[in-house]
Amino acid sequence: MSATHDTTATSLESAIARSAETALERVAAARAAIGTVIFGQERVVEETLVTLISGGHGLLVGVPGLAKTKLVETLGTVLGLDARRVQFTPDLMPADILGSEIMEEGENGRRAFRFVRGPIFAQLLMADEINRASPRTQSALLQSMQEYHVTVAGERHDLPRPFHVLATQNPLEQEGTYPLPEAQLDRFLMQIDVGYPDRDAERRILIETTGESDQHARPAMSAEDLMNVQRLVRRLPVGESVVEAILDVVRSARPGEGDAAVTKHISWGPGPRAAQSLMLATRARALVDGRLAPSLDDVRALAEPILKHRMALTFAARAEGETLSGLIARLTERLG
Repeated sequence: MSATHDTTATSLESAIARSAETALERVAAARAAIGTVIFGQERVVEETLVTLISGGHGLLVGVPGLAKTKLVETLGTVLGLDARRVQFTPDLMPADILGSEIMEEGENGRRAFRFVRGPIFAQLLMADEINRASPRTQSALLQSMQEYHVTVAGERHDLPRPFHVLATQNPLEQEGTYPLPEAQLDRFLMQIDVGYPDRDAERRILIETTGESDQHARPAMSAEDLMNVQRLVRRLPVGESVVEAILDVVRSARPGEGDAAVTKHISWGPGPRAAQSLMLATRARALVDGRLAPSLDDVRALAEPILKHRMALTFAARAEGETLSGLIARLTERLG
């Protein structure tokens, strides 16, 4: 009995090892393929890839012209996903995203409703400038992002798998926009801040994108490969020190729980979903970095993009010039 059990355990471990090696190769190939098209945004590419490998949704925040749309298009091609883009505007209605029922008349003269699917029925949906749409339209995404199905006219319609939303938001020109409610922000695994490229990267952009030929992304994975990697992420072991670090960071970011010198600046803090997101993302970042076990460095690197949109400063803290990035940095400094 014990010999059979040992053999089963050994074969299971070897199967995990084989799938881990394959996953590492595929993820490395995907990252390299993205790098041939997107220049000088290594951190942004890494965090977006980590978001998708974790099975989550991402919110890309940055001014226009920083290749956010190009990045999402490239990811769709490289990961072998059916990708679609929706430009959010104030007059966009929920049916424009989810789809609607239309009445059709058959050859026999009988009328019946037929559901016409909206652009949300994709494996990778780019919600461009999501804060320009009305709250009613924004909330249409909530059910799909959490439950992976939509309900139209009382009927449930399952979304394709995998299903990911990468939304973009312009931090400027906030007049006439609708800030995302906290409940919807919490559905995003990460807020990925997209900054300007450095001088060398911008030089490369100038030379390689204004010539006669333009680089195009090539597939490096399939949707099935991505789902296999997502399953592997949930099976990777996490050391006790990393689990404790995740709990320390998340809990210390809540008013009344951590150091009073820090938490007095926090109006409200992250819930348990933030800890779950950080746990998954540290495993995914290890894979993207070619490792099979997350470290404290992964927790430090991912704390800000995972916690930033799940916290708020008090009015007094904003008046004093405090920032969420600064507070999170102070919390992560205390890790090991």
